[in-house]
Amino acid sequence: MKLTYRTEDGARLGTLLWEFGPGWRMISSAMLGGGIGPREWVLNAQVVAGYARMDPAEHLASLGPGGDGVGMMTAASVDRCVRAGDGGVEAYATVGLRVPTWAAAPDGHADPELAPIRVGTINILVVAPVAMTDAALVNTVMTVTEAKTQALVETGYPGTGTASDAVCVAVPAEGPQEVFGGPRSEWGARIARAVHAAVKSGAESWRPGDSA
Repeated sequence: MKLTYRTEDGARLGTLLWEFGPGWRMISSAMLGGGIGPREWVLNAQVVAGYARMDPAEHLASLGPGGDGVGMMTAASVDRCVRAGDGGVEAYATVGLRVPTWAAAPDGHADPELAPIRVGTINILVVAPVAMTDAALVNTVMTVTEAKTQALVETGYPGTGTASDAVCVAVPAEGPQEVFGGPRSEWGARIARAVHAAVKSGAESWRPGDSA
């Protein structure tokens, strides 16, 4: 993990970069490199609150090292990224909780998270050392989200996340494939514990005056 800084819109903003190289497969909800496929790097870029650019994928690509990668953005301070590990799994989380949001809100509910857009306040990267089927990868995203929500509930935040969280799970492209990624599978359980620990630590240390 490499942390660098840049200046945009008059603000000093951090960028985290994980360079995996070839031989990795990832699933992500990110705007850049989302879906399932071979990826070589992951970027988590801090942007200003009220981010209004209409080309976020191109913006993220310009910050990366080139080639196929995953790019996430957040208004949270990425230099406060929290890492937690469990049984060979590593989870990294940038946590900002300016506006925690319940997933199921009443129709027409005005969410202050969306006006103006304040991008991706909880971003999570998980790295597991075993290959997985597509279905297992999808299941890991469910597991990551459930573990994140458990951590928020336990720390007293009234929401399941924020309106623009992003997730990325990275696994080797080759090798025997795990077929399960749920929280009671061998690797899903490790993923859940690592994510829970990282998000809970980040939530406990977040303060209302933080940038996201």
